[in-house]
Amino acid sequence: MTSTVPALGTLTAQGSALQAVLLDMDGTLVDTEGFWWDVEVEVFASLGHTLDEAWRHVVVGGPMTRSAGFLIEATGADIGLDELTVLLNDGFESRIDHALPLMPGAARLLAELAEHEIPTALVSASHRRIIDRVLPILGREYFALSVAGDEVPRTKPHPDPYLAAAAGLGADPVRCAVIEDTVTGVTSAEAAGCQVVAVPSVGPITPAARRAVVSSLDAVDLAFLHGLMTDLR
Repeated sequence: MTSTVPALGTLTAQGSALQAVLLDMDGTLVDTEGFWWDVEVEVFASLGHTLDEAWRHVVVGGPMTRSAGFLIEATGADIGLDELTVLLNDGFESRIDHALPLMPGAARLLAELAEHEIPTALVSASHRRIIDRVLPILGREYFALSVAGDEVPRTKPHPDPYLAAAAGLGADPVRCAVIEDTVTGVTSAEAAGCQVVAVPSVGPITPAARRAVVSSLDAVDLAFLHGLMTDLR
């Protein structure tokens, strides 16, 4: 976990029950969920295996170990998890070197949170090497800290990443708004006790208690996030 802002515990969202905003990366802020699948297809093709499109919903949003492990088991490919992880990360880095499109509304939302000094963290199942390549493109200055999937004992769908981010910001998880795009990420955030805004990228996500579902980040602004915390005032 890395931090760029000192004395994080002193940061609060004044006048609101909202204390911090925690954002997923792939598929939420950057349009990269398709990149991961394309790389997985290419890597397994080089190993002599064809991936079933139906598996895409199984691996999306998950930690590398789970996704890669599933694909090895499903295909019977003769490759170890560590070797496959390197190949997938290398392939993804090559893709983002050429293009890294932001999701609609992402740049505007990050700028708004920064303007109003809302403590913000990037929380991803991607490894640190990937996050550090993406952060300069998103704007490292927008995030007080970031949490990578290979920096916590258990990554998504477990609550550990969001609990670590909230603790790093000195915030109560219940008063944190999380923005996610997959069921795996939503499960992680809700297990941590956070209020969730789901922006589905690949598979459907249904509304639930303490979970709002929107079609795009264009529908999310600071007033919307404050409104999620009305019952906590």
